[in-house]
Amino acid sequence: MKIAIASDLSGFPLKEEIVAHLRAKEGIEVLDLGIPAADKPSPYFAQAPLVCKAIQRGEADRGILICGTGQGMAIVANKHKGIYACVVDDIFSGERAKIVNDANVITMGGWITAPFVGKEIVDGWLAMQFTQKMEFKKDFLTNALSQVKAIESENFK
Repeated sequence: MKIAIASDLSGFPLKEEIVAHLRAKEGIEVLDLGIPAADKPSPYFAQAPLVCKAIQRGEADRGILICGTGQGMAIVANKHKGIYACVVDDIFSGERAKIVNDANVITMGGWITAPFVGKEIVDGWLAMQFTQKMEFKKDFLTNALSQVKAIESENFK
């Protein structure tokens, strides 16, 4: 699996921890799109498109974006067709981002999420599949995702 990751300055320390964590895992390739260092800042609205476009081009399967709160990154990410980004602040929301929403991008807040928790969130999200643990709602969730994609097609022309 290929994971693209990027941050702004506020998310840089957490990004570095997660990059190291993912690179230590077998079967995961990390595409670190920056920022490369604390002294080379770039704003969230410039960083989020890097990950989104890597996914759109097929260079990455999933993406992780980290800013101060995760909110700005999510807003920008969701402006890209085919990107389904969720802000996640805990393991449960990380897992449910994939299970319920089939999120291919998660966003986190470097001001909010401790590195240990961030790693656990990422692991939970990566371990899940769409509708896993919620098989009793599979038909509903599948239909809901189809409706979201129809809205996307209508609004991204």
